[in-house]
Amino acid sequence: MKSQQVNPLLILILALGVFGIITTEMGIIGVLPQVAQRFGISAAQAGWLVSIFALVVAIAGPFLTLLASGINRKITLLAAVLMFAISNIVYAYATTFDMMLVFRIIPALFHPVFFSVALVTSAKLVPAEKSSQAVAKVFTGVTAGFAFGVPLTSYLAERLSLEVAFLFGAVVSLIAFVGIWVWLPSMPVREKMSSGRQLGILRKPGLWLNIAAVIFIFSAMFSVYSYFAEYLGQVTRMSGSWISVMLTIFGVVMIIGNLGFGQFLRKSIVRTVLIFPLLYMAAYTLVYWAGSHFVWMVMVIIIWAAVHSGGLIVSQIWLTTEAQEAPEFGNSLFVSFSNLGITLGTAIGGWFIANLGIHQLIWCGILFALIAFILIGIKIKFSSRISSISQTHVQ
Repeated sequence: MKSQQVNPLLILILALGVFGIITTEMGIIGVLPQVAQRFGISAAQAGWLVSIFALVVAIAGPFLTLLASGINRKITLLAAVLMFAISNIVYAYATTFDMMLVFRIIPALFHPVFFSVALVTSAKLVPAEKSSQAVAKVFTGVTAGFAFGVPLTSYLAERLSLEVAFLFGAVVSLIAFVGIWVWLPSMPVREKMSSGRQLGILRKPGLWLNIAAVIFIFSAMFSVYSYFAEYLGQVTRMSGSWISVMLTIFGVVMIIGNLGFGQFLRKSIVRTVLIFPLLYMAAYTLVYWAGSHFVWMVMVIIIWAAVHSGGLIVSQIWLTTEAQEAPEFGNSLFVSFSNLGITLGTAIGGWFIANLGIHQLIWCGILFALIAFILIGIKIKFSSRISSISQTHVQ
């Protein structure tokens, strides 16, 4: 596959597909009031459109990836991105809430499959030494989705209409569909790995240590980021307009930082992964200190975003280093357990706010980052011990 000439825009197209998926998944958050008004339901009922999507992704991801593991990767990617385009069209013209809810469940089934296959595909399209960079470029679709897709969906719904907002998501996915169809060569799976063999990686203790680290990394990230607007509004006293600006800056810096972490990982995966939680603890310390200082907080947000940007790629690489025998399944585990980390972090972060106050929320993120650091250290020690034992037996 790598010997064939690959269109350099193909990695960008895969990133665009991921952008469309994130925009579809998260863009709904910014338009829930309009959805509730359209169907005459409460905000809590409309919230099911968000929670049902995340729940399906977290639970079904690994199993559906197993089912799709023998299918031509090009067909899998095309089917998934087309389903996201269709779902957005249904959102635009749905006449009942139940219809919309069903079409939140269906694309959620395709989400982890597309994500897993897109990451593996990007790595296979380039020489081995450039695979981390290729994966990082595809990950920019995630950060771009948060930075531009979500606010743009909200803007279009407010300025034009809910239909236009959803059709924007459909158009993005259709462009990705055409790009994959035209430029991605057929990628049949030469040797389908049995489900039993793929599930076999779950017997590796090292994998579970990596999974635990990923859960706590995402908990550290989203225990605070989920309450980004509340923190800036209540602690820093920023207006809604300033918070919107900060969100945009945060997203732009994430895109740049994501590529930077790809370079660091190429030089040393272990060192980069070990240092990441320490960087996060340092960034959160700055956020806590600058909380009530407007000017300082603006500068600290840039540092926070730069560190935050590494969480996705660092976690994905760390988990999949223990799942190289079954890369698609490994990526699906990443998608599922990272969603679990987001759920855990958001829930515990909410507890901190309710019981200790919004400013003390930062300590929740620091605690999760510390646990992640300890787990990564244990894994490195564990791997060193296994390596020493293996060398002793060889001698």
